Amino acid sequence: MKKLQRSITRFFFNNRNRGIPNLMLYIGLGNLLVYIFSLADPSGALTYALSFSKSKIFDGQIWRLFSYIFIPDVGGNALMQPLFLAIMFFFYFQIGRILEARWGVMKFNCYYLCGVVFMDIAALILGVSATAYYLNLSLILAFATMCPEDRVLLFYVIPFKMKWLAWFYLGSVVLSFFTLAFPYCLFPVVALLNYFLFFGKEVQNVLPRMGSYHRSYTSSRQTAAPNPQWADRYRGKDGQKPYRHKCTVCGRTDADYPDLEFRYCSRCKGYYCYCSDHINNHAHIQ
Repeated sequence: MKKLQRSITRFFFNNRNRGIPNLMLYIGLGNLLVYIFSLADPSGALTYALSFSKSKIFDGQIWRLFSYIFIPDVGGNALMQPLFLAIMFFFYFQIGRILEARWGVMKFNCYYLCGVVFMDIAALILGVSATAYYLNLSLILAFATMCPEDRVLLFYVIPFKMKWLAWFYLGSVVLSFFTLAFPYCLFPVVALLNYFLFFGKEVQNVLPRMGSYHRSYTSSRQTAAPNPQWADRYRGKDGQKPYRHKCTVCGRTDADYPDLEFRYCSRCKGYYCYCSDHINNHAHIQ
């Protein structure tokens, strides 16, 4: 399993800049255009042509498997719709840009594509229409997992940690499961599938660590004092050149990837090295 994970990590690293850059920018612009056309055409013909429909998909209109992500979900208040759409556009674009910078274009594209596929499968099985609302919300959880201690200004005034926002989001998912009608209550949960697929154990970044769990977690990760000559015992794939830096998460070394940047985390208790993909994307060892 570890070899498979490393192979996937190596694939994303080697193809870091491939794919569609600024994906959320294009999705946001698509939402904006659809919203403008829907104002000009109150009949909703464009929205209907883009919406998810199981019967229409089986009739050959396969674009409906992904075109629904361009339909804006701005609520029913006509006066607040432009403001709400502008806030969503700015917020999701910023989060998407940060995730692309941390992960690379390819990995972020695959993350969003997997979310669309999970939504499609769920909608086809349940026989209902799919939306991108909960999928886009999962981007907030992904960002909070990478940067749990980062602060944002709620309403541009109140400082708010991203991990608190993640707790609020997870709480809303649980609440939606019990308050929404079946089968729509399942979509918030489906939106989390690609999140757990891509993050795995890194979800610990946003989980509150209290009591015995926190003590057992920290005690299990304690290590001996750092040894300045620790790298002399290891060698690269060629059997000759010893590496000096090895990522604690993915296991890549500076001998195997000489162009990869490595850093040491000041918040981890000990001498822990991480590559540029995981320096801001790991559970801190205390």
